[in-house]
Amino acid sequence: MPRFQFSLSTTNVVREAGVVHSESFADALTAIGEHLTANEGDTLEIGVTGFPPARYEFVRGLEGAQTWRPAGLLAA
Repeated sequence: MPRFQFSLSTTNVVREAGVVHSESFADALTAIGEHLTANEGDTLEIGVTGFPPARYEFVRGLEGAQTWRPAGLLAA
């Protein structure tokens, strides 16, 4: 089972960090979301050893839905 390392940051200060063992990347994101309290603008970095981490920003979507969106992408 893959081991995903993660860190949750607010304005470049790490608030929480840890490890999640999960069958898939999507399952790891779900597990982290169930156990962490994120605020709009927080950044989540998550990855596996040997690869650069993926970076996400916590945002509120339509109708107040809360979600993680990829961070660091430029508009096309």
